[in-house]
Amino acid sequence: MKINDKAKMALSWMEEIRTNVLPVVKEGQFLGFLSDDLIYTLNTPEMHVGEFEFDSPACFVYQDKHIYDVIKVASEYGLNMVAVIDRENQYMGVVTMEDAIGAFADTLSIQSHGAVVVLSMFMTDYSLFEIARIVETENAKILSSFISNDPLDDSKIKLTLKLDQTELRHIKATLERFGYKIIDHYQEEAGVSEEQDRIGNLLRFLDI
Repeated sequence: MKINDKAKMALSWMEEIRTNVLPVVKEGQFLGFLSDDLIYTLNTPEMHVGEFEFDSPACFVYQDKHIYDVIKVASEYGLNMVAVIDRENQYMGVVTMEDAIGAFADTLSIQSHGAVVVLSMFMTDYSLFEIARIVETENAKILSSFISNDPLDDSKIKLTLKLDQTELRHIKATLERFGYKIIDHYQEEAGVSEEQDRIGNLLRFLDI
């Protein structure tokens, strides 16, 4: 949106693209986001966009940043889109959370066939090289990994692994034989659409 546009135009665009916020730009500079809540609260559809107080002017990433940064910033500000600017602070566009999740899923091999196994351990016991060596003894490979805090024990980490095998029985047994604690696992299900499978696998992988 430009500052000379009217609020009623902003609402029309929000409805058309199904969002509750729009970025506001002045002379190529990102100013922040205008929300539909603010427009409805003031109840002045003829008001120009530039007359509003914008939200989250720091909700942006530089164009050379990784998709991790987009998701991190969106989470911090609670918005479904993040502005993108170049190193001269010129506005380039926005990345929606839908686009970010799709890109994030690709980086984690989410669409690849296989299963997910979740381990709990102390950080001092974490060695991806050692775990990969154990997994490979069962003719499997780790496609991607993800570390987060163990919700059951603050002193431990939770290691989520995406494997290239759908059968986990022997892999789980071998990991447990080497002293690793398995707290969860997910195996592929048949008959799920590609889009459902993509989203479901990502949410299971991130344990959201």
